[in-house]
Amino acid sequence: MRIGRPLAVTMLALAACAAPQPAHESPEAVLDALHAAAARADGPAYFALFAQDAVFIGTDATERWDVPAFRAYADPFFARGQGWTYVPLERHVMLDEGGRIAWFDERLANEKYGETRGSGVLVREGDAWLVAHYVLSFPVPNDLAPELVERIRAARQDGNLQDLR
Repeated sequence: MRIGRPLAVTMLALAACAAPQPAHESPEAVLDALHAAAARADGPAYFALFAQDAVFIGTDATERWDVPAFRAYADPFFARGQGWTYVPLERHVMLDEGGRIAWFDERLANEKYGETRGSGVLVREGDAWLVAHYVLSFPVPNDLAPELVERIRAARQDGNLQDLR
């Protein structure tokens, strides 16, 4: 599904106003609540949806955060009322046979970055689903990948980006 800019902006605004889910009865509800809490800059609600030993992997190669590190990064933004809005466009959730582990991938719309992707794992702890692993990424069209990779290499050689080797 492809959405136009006016519809995307409307969807972003609606997501920012969405009420939190009262229960974590399904992986889908948790992911919806996660995005809604981030859009409202509601740090306590947002981080309550993560397992204690969860990991968040951001779009930058240096961004692999456990919950305390991610909270330290995000809390100043949330304290200023500044969250981030990612609107789900499409989502696929699969469950293990025991119904205690779910893995997912989702296409998301973001006003600044356009289409992004989220993927990860949720675990069932008691009656609640919690995010154990979340990866946010940018889909790069194959035709643009060589140029983008070369620009990243050049920026690292120039000292503008951290070399992760």
